[in-house]
Amino acid sequence: MSDALFIHRFQFAFTVTFHYLFPQLTIGLSLLIVVLKSVAMRTGNARYDDAARFWTRIFGINFVAGVVTGIPMEFQFGTNWARFSQLTGGVIAQPLAMEGVFSFFLESAFLGLFLFGEKRLGRWGHWGAAFMVFLGSWMSGFFIVVADAWMQHPVAYSRLADGSFEVTGIAGVLANPWAWIQYAHTVSGAVVTASFVMAATGAFYLLSGVHRDYGEIFVRCGAISALIFSALQIFPTGDVHGRYMADHQPVATAAMEALFESQPGAPIVIFGQPDVAQRRIDNPLAVNDVLSFLIYGTPRAVVRGLNAFPESDWPTNIPLLYFAYHVMAGLGTIFVALAIVAVFLLWRGVLFGTRWALWCLMLACPFPYIANTAGWMTAEIGRQPWLVYGLLRTDAGDSANVSAANGLFTLLGFMGLYALLSLFLVLLVYWQIERGPQQQPAPAAVSGGEA
Repeated sequence: MSDALFIHRFQFAFTVTFHYLFPQLTIGLSLLIVVLKSVAMRTGNARYDDAARFWTRIFGINFVAGVVTGIPMEFQFGTNWARFSQLTGGVIAQPLAMEGVFSFFLESAFLGLFLFGEKRLGRWGHWGAAFMVFLGSWMSGFFIVVADAWMQHPVAYSRLADGSFEVTGIAGVLANPWAWIQYAHTVSGAVVTASFVMAATGAFYLLSGVHRDYGEIFVRCGAISALIFSALQIFPTGDVHGRYMADHQPVATAAMEALFESQPGAPIVIFGQPDVAQRRIDNPLAVNDVLSFLIYGTPRAVVRGLNAFPESDWPTNIPLLYFAYHVMAGLGTIFVALAIVAVFLLWRGVLFGTRWALWCLMLACPFPYIANTAGWMTAEIGRQPWLVYGLLRTDAGDSANVSAANGLFTLLGFMGLYALLSLFLVLLVYWQIERGPQQQPAPAAVSGGEA
């Protein structure tokens, strides 16, 4: 791999990883805000309206940050990946354009109405604005996933004489089975992030003894949704995605598990260190037959190892792929366990006073971000050495006239700017949390219910 290609890949990896910190929270929060608004409509409890407004302010901060950090990625297609854009622009430009036209404007317009138009909209109109923000947010995620899924599993295309791709039917691109499976897994992961952020904020309030009514709302809503969507991450979305990948990217599946030799009754390795040079895993803790069962439904099925494929088609960084996948899977299991404990304590009526559980919920806040990042790393590193799987190699898609020095200069610039942006955003979100939800005065008949 040339130095320039490495810098191009590293720069895009850095910018997209930083950018995805924000959409995963907004996609998840958009659903939870609708839930809070719906409870407020059903019960007449003004605290849930206050809670929805509070989380919409957090949503707005993350939405703006997502826009600011997403724009440079669009330019990088032309500056760092010119040959890729030239060859595949006829396909991936269409879902990306649909994301901007159909989703971004819907989401941003109704976000403004929700934040500033409550008095004019009325209660049902305000709920409708929240729902449209949710719809726009989830549609936006879908179109982005469609573009990535086409690179993972290209469908509905033809190739022109110059080697470029064109769409034979946009319906085929949008109906790509890989896109729908990946989308379900992605949005459930986003709701997991939002759920733990909400629960962590509520736990912080309860442990600090401030805004206790809202802390209880946040912990209750966050814990229940965390349990539901953490379970969905494993089954069915994760299970179906893993099986589909094993059928269509078997070499990536073998690399994720560092399975160097094809074998029946393939084990699943809980942890260990892959040694690519020696074609083995050091210090493995493995459970026999489980990988075969998870992929094919029978414990003695043969799973193809890396030896079944040309080494030129192996993912370019097997250790990083292996560890990213295991971090994602391990954290996902922990999320389910923590959510089960939290919901059990909630059912027993003791969660709000159980300090060790509240501490666990609060400290868990950053880990869904890590798990989602590791999940995307698994998908993107697993696709290597292809930009478009089986059709276009990564080393054939970068910008040949952009030197490593130019790429490094802009990479350092992004790092510096994003460091300052991170500091500003952390302070802004912390100020909102310290300020807390603003409880609006309401008639006694409306505000009399308990949260």
